[in-house]
Amino acid sequence: MRERTLVEKRLADFRVLESGLNDNRDMIALAEAEGEEGLIAEAEKALAELRDRARKAQVAALLSGEADGNDAYVEVHAGAGGTESQDWAEMLARMYVRWAEQHDYDVEWLEESPGEEAGLKSATFQVKGPNAYGWLKTESGVHRLVRISPFDSNARRHTSFTAVDVTPVLPDDADIEVRDEDIKLDFFRSSGAGGQHVNKTSSAVRITHLPTGIVVACQIERSQHQNREVALNMLKAKLYKLQQESREKELKNLQGDQKNISFGSQIRSYVFCPYTLVKDLRTGEQTSDVHGVMDGDLDRFVNGYLKWHAAGEKPRGIGADGEEEEEI
Repeated sequence: MRERTLVEKRLADFRVLESGLNDNRDMIALAEAEGEEGLIAEAEKALAELRDRARKAQVAALLSGEADGNDAYVEVHAGAGGTESQDWAEMLARMYVRWAEQHDYDVEWLEESPGEEAGLKSATFQVKGPNAYGWLKTESGVHRLVRISPFDSNARRHTSFTAVDVTPVLPDDADIEVRDEDIKLDFFRSSGAGGQHVNKTSSAVRITHLPTGIVVACQIERSQHQNREVALNMLKAKLYKLQQESREKELKNLQGDQKNISFGSQIRSYVFCPYTLVKDLRTGEQTSDVHGVMDGDLDRFVNGYLKWHAAGEKPRGIGADGEEEEEI
């Protein structure tokens, strides 16, 4: 039902664009016939708006994946580096929440583990709305930060890493089997920072999937049973994504493409010092507006990746030092 609604919306959007183009064509013909400069200016403005809407519709049409229309689970995990990396994890979480708010999506926090001094060791939240997974799946990977650390009394430049993983929220009837003997359940007390996002209860649940080593947790609900259900859905989402990645890898091998872009791949760098630059290491998309990006202005990177992926481009190489290698 939801898939049908999305298709109907896209068809309606294209019909509106077609109607607007026809109206604009008639307006231009009338303006030229009567020599109306004001009417011509109005037609040019309408044409610019149509171009912008057509561009957005074109990108939306790239969301053809099986689960692209679904809600999304977003996880952030701080890398090695202590407080600096944990602060970076919180900055990224805020970036995605701001992006979601700007696109009228709802956000529900499911789990968070606060840093020892600042930031987050890890966090999981759900972004709810049409195509949330289709857009946010472009963000899975390792994000690299270069800045003068506010936690370093000597004001030295630090490099930090945070891993982001995005999985689709699956319907209740999804065909993903999780056997009781394959999971380990742990129960613990919620540990949110001052209760900012989670309830301070002893009903938090952690599930470990023994065959794969995947670990998920939920602490937002008040009952252990509810947290277990949410965590189980998160686990199914990860297993679904694992299946999809395995299929894509097999297909690439058949096509002779041995390049595997895994969860551990570095996808984007954010440089605050000695200059400002955010650069996607897969597509080459970049901007100097690092503060705008951190405030949720991600569309250029999301759209750029979808177009790049649809075109079948290969990612740029990443050197051992984390810098982009020159193409040979």
